Amino acid sequence: MSFALLGLLLIVAVWPFAAELMRKPLSEARRSMAPGSFADLPQGRTHYRWSGREGDPIVVCVHGVSTPSYIFAATERSLTALGYRVLTYDLYGRGYSDRASGAQDMEFFQTQLLALLTDQKVFDGFTLLGFSMGGQIATKLAADDERVERLILVAPSGLAQAEPEERAWIWTAPVIGDWVTRVFGGMALRRELVEHTSIATAIPDFEDRQAAETRMRGYLPALLSSRRHVLSLLGHEDHRKVAEVRLPVLAIWGSADPVIPRRALAELSRLNSDARHVEIKDAGHTLLQTHPTEVAAALKDFLTSQS
Repeated sequence: MSFALLGLLLIVAVWPFAAELMRKPLSEARRSMAPGSFADLPQGRTHYRWSGREGDPIVVCVHGVSTPSYIFAATERSLTALGYRVLTYDLYGRGYSDRASGAQDMEFFQTQLLALLTDQKVFDGFTLLGFSMGGQIATKLAADDERVERLILVAPSGLAQAEPEERAWIWTAPVIGDWVTRVFGGMALRRELVEHTSIATAIPDFEDRQAAETRMRGYLPALLSSRRHVLSLLGHEDHRKVAEVRLPVLAIWGSADPVIPRRALAELSRLNSDARHVEIKDAGHTLLQTHPTEVAAALKDFLTSQS
């Protein structure tokens, strides 16, 4: 084998590690600009934010696989206007939270959420709201934790697998998935943002903020791990448990969602016939951002009826 070929193989092997090292680390200077506060939890520091008045009933929000807690900007305002106190936080690997080690499976995320609730002394009942992958995480906690009094799911994953895109396996395949994600993952996500630029009614700089995330160290490996260990699974048993205890459930869907297949709504209806559904016409997967008024109306109707 020639030295040139050996050199090429070495470059190929080192490239993903070099690409990751060239991304910006989560520095204390960057964290100093974060809204809210930080909790030192067993897995690492977690960025969180409270909105609303102390003493009001609590809503805890869990974001999705790629967008940190700022996705709830409009949702926070809607809920606090209804008289709720809202807790949002960044999952590990996103936003201002630590790039915690370990496989990002359901236990990983449950441990973070439970530790944050303990740290913030949320010992009594609360409403749990989950968006996209956050809906999968929220449903798991609701199935296991008696403190959850209501469950709100917005475009939740874990009910039906989307049809795989051509060559999508490359991103999650062992070894090659790690290589491709670290080298090309940021570029692919930024290109997708440009192709699907939306009219941001709630977060005017949404695309810029999301693109900045892709340039942060630890973000892309976190997404890959979550896709392998959470988004690849279905949470039907958790939904059955929620239905058995007759926990009030609201599910909000976008009729034009390219990420969550429409059959997910039917699947939730099959697993939990008592779940209430609201489908927002022409809304895509970023409906929290693009259709805040319709989401707010659905939240108000559900929470008012449950008060």
